[in-house]
Amino acid sequence: MSSILSRSLRTCTTLPRSIAPRPSFLAAPRLGQWQGLRQASPVGVRFLSEQPRLRLGSIAPNFTAQTTHGEMNFHDHIGNSWAILFSHPADFTPVCTTELGAFAKLKDEFDARGVKMIGLSANDLTSHSTWINDINDIANTQVQFPIIADAERKIAYLYDMLSEEDVKRVQTNPKEIAFTIRSVFIIDPAKKIRLTMLYPASTGRNTAEVLRVIDALQSADRNGVATPVDWSVGEDVIVPPSVGVEDARKKFGDVRVVRDYLRYVKV
Repeated sequence: MSSILSRSLRTCTTLPRSIAPRPSFLAAPRLGQWQGLRQASPVGVRFLSEQPRLRLGSIAPNFTAQTTHGEMNFHDHIGNSWAILFSHPADFTPVCTTELGAFAKLKDEFDARGVKMIGLSANDLTSHSTWINDINDIANTQVQFPIIADAERKIAYLYDMLSEEDVKRVQTNPKEIAFTIRSVFIIDPAKKIRLTMLYPASTGRNTAEVLRVIDALQSADRNGVATPVDWSVGEDVIVPPSVGVEDARKKFGDVRVVRDYLRYVKV
């Protein structure tokens, strides 16, 4: 698959200066927003119809890329940890800047959960480095996790991080830009995709919800349980229907039975 991807994107060229941004919420208040952005190849877009769907439980595709922390082999970088891979439409854009600042401030929270953070944006390393300075200044923080430089959209295509609208626009006019959407991939130590979130470019993510679902996934794995709506750490969890009441009592102690299919326990 990597050879197909490489051939698909070999023809990427530098974005002409005459191309103006389409969505107003991506418009940057300064020069540099489009630094490092490249035109998407129509051959690369055709690759989308050939790639397999990324399903929950499937192995996260491996790749090697340049990041703000040097060259990275994705699977090697994850090692035996959990990981979050999250993409952004472009550097020097308002929503993305607030998101990166918020995620940077929560690095200790992700570290405590054994989760490695990896960002991605369709810009080059020079653009990323300059943008990070802005993020640090605006959010009064330090971005300490790597951000992938995906100016040619290789990983964006591999992980299907493009909206249908952008794909159709580029197919119609190869001079248009294919922006990455706000994708989130939670990946476990076995390199399996455990959760995905997709947000439009206009909507910033909720960092508390990202941490909550990581807690839920890890609690489910650790205890063999499920988590109810709006669950957070410390609240009761659900015994799976496959586990009988007596077995649940042996494992967890008290079992609160609401229905024969809905039983709560503490962990």
